[in-house]
Amino acid sequence: MFTGIVEELGEVVAVEELADASRFRLRGPLVTQGAGHGDSIAVNGVCLTVVDTADGEFTADVMAETLKRSSLGALVPGSRVNLERPMELGGRLGGHLVQGHVDGTGAILDRTPAEHWEIVKISLPPALARYVVEKGSITVDGISLTVVEATDEYFTVSLIPTTLALTTLGTKQAGDPVNLEVDVIAKYVERLMGQGAYGTEKKDPVE
Repeated sequence: MFTGIVEELGEVVAVEELADASRFRLRGPLVTQGAGHGDSIAVNGVCLTVVDTADGEFTADVMAETLKRSSLGALVPGSRVNLERPMELGGRLGGHLVQGHVDGTGAILDRTPAEHWEIVKISLPPALARYVVEKGSITVDGISLTVVEATDEYFTVSLIPTTLALTTLGTKQAGDPVNLEVDVIAKYVERLMGQGAYGTEKKDPVE
C-alpha cells in the first residue's frame, strides 16, 4: 500500500526486452535504502517487485499484462520516473490509500500556468469517469492529487511548485501518457452495491 507522495525522482537505466515481459533497471538511491529481493517499489504509480539492488539501483520484471495496462512500456533509458516505497503501518498518511494497481491510462491534454501553480487537464477513460469526483483524490503516475474539475471526458488538477519540481508532471507535455489509479474505496462500494464494471447484477431477495 502506498500514499501517492512521491519520494524520489528516479531514472530508467536500462530496459531488457524479454519474450513476454521486460526487465527494468532503475536508479533510486533513496528508495533502495534497505530494500531487497521481494520488496515493493511504486514506479509511476505501478507497484513493482524488486528482483535485486546494487549501488542505488534496482531491477524489476514487468509482465506483459502490466505493460498493456500502464504506460511503462513507453519508458526508455534516461526516462525520469516517480518512485515511492510502501507506507509503514503506524505512520502518517500524507496522500490517500494507493494500491499501485493501475486502472487505466490517460493523456495530458493541456497545461495552463498561473502565478503560483499550474492547472493540468488530463483525459479520462469512460470506464473510470464515475469514480472521479470534484475534490476527490486520484493518482496520476503515482502522485496523489486532488481533482479540481471532473467531467466524463477529462479531469483537471492544480499542481503546486513542489509537485512540478519533484515529479515527472513538471515536464510532461500535451499528448504524453499517464497512469491513473482511482479510489479503491469507490470500487468496493460499487461492488457491494452490485453496480457497474466492478459490481455484479442485482438479484431479487430470496423470500
